[in-house]
Amino acid sequence: MNNLAKKILNQNLRKNRVRAKISGTADRPRLSVLISNKHVSVQLIDDIKQNTLAASTTVGTKITGTITEQAAIIGTDIAKKAKKAKISTVVFDRNGHRYAKRLSALAEAARKEGLIF
Repeated sequence: MNNLAKKILNQNLRKNRVRAKISGTADRPRLSVLISNKHVSVQLIDDIKQNTLAASTTVGTKITGTITEQAAIIGTDIAKKAKKAKISTVVFDRNGHRYAKRLSALAEAARKEGLIF
């Protein structure tokens, strides 16, 4: 097994371990974060009804700056959309990523806008 395959396998193991413990409801949806090399995407998901309540992404937008700055902008945007949908508390799903740099910037920006998790 080469290094890339092992890295992907380990990330999937972490992701499945986290997802086994958390689940989103209508009162407290799951805040799922996907961070790639170029883009940041966030969704508020109700796992019981299996639908997305709100979403925000950098794909197709003209947001400039580093990925960390873009993550912070997306964090504030998803918190505003959650307020519009009358959602104040969420369950944070980091999708197997470490809580550092880009992910923490997104989370802190969402917390500053009033999202509780």
